[in-house]
Amino acid sequence: MSAPTRTIETSVPARLDRLPWSKWHWTIVIGLGTVWILDGLEVTIVGNIASRLAEKGSGITITASQITGLGAALYVAGACTGALFFGYLTDRFGRKKLFMITLLVYLLATAATAFSTTAGMFFVFRFITGLGIGGEYAAINSAIDELIPSKYRGRVDLIINGTFWIGAAVGAMVSIVVLNKNFLAADVGWRVAFGLGVVFGLVILLVRRNVPESPRWMFIHGKDREADKLVSDIEGQVEEQTGRSLEKTDRTIEIEQHKTIGFFTIAKSVLTMYPRRTVLGLSLFIGQAFLYNAITFGFGSILTTFFKVPSGDTGYYYVVIALGNFLGPLLLGKMFDTVGRKPMIAGTYIMSGVLLFGTAWLFKDGHLDAKTLTACWTVVLFFASAGASAAYLTVSEIFPMETRAMAIAFFYAIGTALGGITGPLLFAHLTASGKVNDTVVAFAVGAALMTLAGIVAAFLAVDAEQKSLEDIATPLSARSSAAAPATV
Repeated sequence: MSAPTRTIETSVPARLDRLPWSKWHWTIVIGLGTVWILDGLEVTIVGNIASRLAEKGSGITITASQITGLGAALYVAGACTGALFFGYLTDRFGRKKLFMITLLVYLLATAATAFSTTAGMFFVFRFITGLGIGGEYAAINSAIDELIPSKYRGRVDLIINGTFWIGAAVGAMVSIVVLNKNFLAADVGWRVAFGLGVVFGLVILLVRRNVPESPRWMFIHGKDREADKLVSDIEGQVEEQTGRSLEKTDRTIEIEQHKTIGFFTIAKSVLTMYPRRTVLGLSLFIGQAFLYNAITFGFGSILTTFFKVPSGDTGYYYVVIALGNFLGPLLLGKMFDTVGRKPMIAGTYIMSGVLLFGTAWLFKDGHLDAKTLTACWTVVLFFASAGASAAYLTVSEIFPMETRAMAIAFFYAIGTALGGITGPLLFAHLTASGKVNDTVVAFAVGAALMTLAGIVAAFLAVDAEQKSLEDIATPLSARSSAAAPATV
């Protein structure tokens, strides 16, 4: 870390955590949370238009397996790179600057993708789009958790991450229209689909201008007066919106302010101060990344390859599994704050893994058709989605505040690189073979990793429900705190 500028005592964390839910919090949720809709839109559109892009007359020479394999891997590789690069910048320069910059990167790259004329251009722009999305994950998750009161943090974080599947459903429905040659020509429809993502992103950009910087980041980086004023303004808005007078809080934390915190300090705190939490984070991310990036990327290909579903109809099936994915965090989210993090994380991971093993067995023995496979996937992903969303919540709250964005980036990058880059490449190959046993292998690997991650969570998950972030992991800059430092 840089040399401390001065030592301060602040009540900002306690004041934010004791706020009742209000219209102001909805502004944060809408301004920041909607980015997952964009990611869902991106992934689903690409998956559903793969077969159309591969057809003659699409305006680009590319195969479906290249799109769902190499294209998907490059998108995820970009996301991993963007998470690490922009995650470090987020911890250094602030949440607000970076969640504006990363959204702009996404918008420009998506617009460029719509004008691709060669496979090479398509792949390059998919990588850059991934850069923006990866940076968004780090900047947005850290900002959300630092602004949402501890009582609601779990459910809000899960539901926001679950909105990925609203985007997936929209993307699936959009693909139904744009792939219909009665509406749009084969070389136009897929370009319009990417263009719609740009339009939606511009709307989010306008809303996001009203989201403030994280006061928690501000007081550590020498802006304690600005942080105090910002929180006072927020308190005034909340009192006016709720008609309630806020209780005073005497709880404070003493901080040595630093302008910058070095990468090696961040890495040391994640890897050596919290080894058990590091194992937990890696387990959760690897399990969910393989399941989602490896299998759902190729869902459309499974339907067309094994069940002869027309490429223009795969979107209908995807809407159904997207609904199951969103309902998981929506209906189970509150339980992560009430029943507790450990039983809910372990339970959702293990349940989804066991159900996926069952689906693989039914698929192998020929008991499923397109509709019943979709039904099985919907149930599996109801639990898996809640667990996967909890992975982001976990790594964003169990490490010190100064490392939050970088911790999210680190676990996202490592877990997604293992499951999200190798997964699509492997799964595209297995699906393209047209052999049932090859696809069953992919199902079984995803199920095993989810189940193992759930077992790890049963032993290592942290009881973080309804606790202040500073109680879960004492800031590196703290000189004294009401909470004892945790080092496991």
